[in-house]
Amino acid sequence: MSRVLAGPFAGRMLCDLGADVVKLEPPEGDITRLWGRKVGGVSGYFHQQNAGKRDISVDLSNARGAELVKALVAQADVLIENFRPDVMARLGLDYATLAEVNPRLIMLSISGFGANNADSRRAAYAPIVHAETGLVDRQMTISDAFPADIACSLADTNASLHGLVALLAALYARKSSGAGEHIDLAMVDATIVTNDGMNFALEDVRRPMPNEVYETAAGYLMLAGDFRYIWHQLHTLCGVEDGLGSDVQLQEKIIARRAAVKTYLNETLSSREEVVAALDKMNIAWGDVRDASQVSELASVKARGTITQVDDRAGGVRPIPQSPYRFSHAQAKVQGGAPHQGEHNQTVLADWLNLSPQDISAWQDVLVQKLPE
Repeated sequence: MSRVLAGPFAGRMLCDLGADVVKLEPPEGDITRLWGRKVGGVSGYFHQQNAGKRDISVDLSNARGAELVKALVAQADVLIENFRPDVMARLGLDYATLAEVNPRLIMLSISGFGANNADSRRAAYAPIVHAETGLVDRQMTISDAFPADIACSLADTNASLHGLVALLAALYARKSSGAGEHIDLAMVDATIVTNDGMNFALEDVRRPMPNEVYETAAGYLMLAGDFRYIWHQLHTLCGVEDGLGSDVQLQEKIIARRAAVKTYLNETLSSREEVVAALDKMNIAWGDVRDASQVSELASVKARGTITQVDDRAGGVRPIPQSPYRFSHAQAKVQGGAPHQGEHNQTVLADWLNLSPQDISAWQDVLVQKLPE
């Protein structure tokens, strides 16, 4: 019972791991069905986050919709939802109610700010959490530019993956306890704990200089290490000099050394091969500043099949990121294309609830199906 990213991504990873994942959509559908290129009636964004799932569409404004959800919950191991903290209770589907239906149920609730506090009912999307937790300010400080969002929904995906860890831990604990669990996971918590530099802010310590992109004869390269380390390696191992004496002020040294590094990487070294050889000699990790559309050209991506092809629901195939999990014995992989809205209304009710076609017809007032035109 989740939409957009935080909940759907966790469900997608569970699906890749082999779970039977059923997405429950409202009649209006997940907003991400409108995002990206449509192929076979499925948008690219929805395709990526919901590949391999089955889909039923239930009208929860109808009181009988909640009853159908409860019937499904009775058969489920896990329920994922990412409404604001008070929504499930208003629907009559809070954890206390659902635990009476299925005491073994593990429910993951992902919200922006968590339950039972003054921020709980605030609308929260990834950019809001990025701003509130200091990531936007840090980006502004590093780039010396007007504040702007990070071009990746880190708050959503962090919360999703932390939620997945909690779900799997709860499933493991249930094997011995026999009891279900309700996980209250806040995007703000997940973002703060995943920020490896949070200690500098909390303890008011000057943060080390960040890694930087350098213009080189090999193009734009990200080099790992702050400038002091880059300079030390270049000076010690490659003989780069700043041309200054020992009595020069620090700021003048920095300017001269940066100019020397720029000259060395762009003029002294005149080819990609020379630049890469020098960086490898200095044991400096480097990476091309690559457009995401070119990621398939990366050797590791090719070798690992990181981008795979699945059924595009239109007689062909379309690209999608593969499951990241590589096991020595088990297998995780994307299970197929994303579903149409309400595509599996009948099959899910038949499989999960053992309903006959006649039984299923009794639920038609709360079921919605919107197949592509």
